[in-house]
Amino acid sequence: YEHCWKDIMITKIISSCQTGVDRAALDFAIEHNIPYGGWLPKGRKTEDGILDLKYKLQEMPTGEYSKRTEKNVLDSEGTVIVSHGLLTGGSALTREFAQKHGKHWIHIDLKELTLNQAAERLLHWIQEEEIEVLNVAGPRARKDPDIYSKTVELLKLTFIEMRQ
Repeated sequence: YEHCWKDIMITKIISSCQTGVDRAALDFAIEHNIPYGGWLPKGRKTEDGILDLKYKLQEMPTGEYSKRTEKNVLDSEGTVIVSHGLLTGGSALTREFAQKHGKHWIHIDLKELTLNQAAERLLHWIQEEEIEVLNVAGPRARKDPDIYSKTVELLKLTFIEMRQ
């Protein structure tokens, strides 16, 4: 997919590998040979247990989720937060960190947009803000059981199908 990436400039996807949106982003990156990274809490803890070592992420010195959230925002040029509806919990905190540190961010609300509209909006934002390192965040699978599959579909539409 090398040719697909040149004009949209993404060189790396960052996420924390929590279940849901974060894991979807990393699985998408791995499947499509896109460089990826990110931070996760000490002990590699996620809502479904200790994260598989196949995910090459860096461990924080602390188990606090908020610290890794902030580090992922800081290590990227822009953050997309994907959800069905309003941002709450860790997703709202991600937005706060992006605002606090003057980082680009966009909320893609899949309750308000079709997947095609969402992909168009995300692609336009990435081009407009010249994002190269993209942090992908959003709710856990427990809070939104459909968010994993919808996020994978959104990323496929944005980075592969719209580029052909």
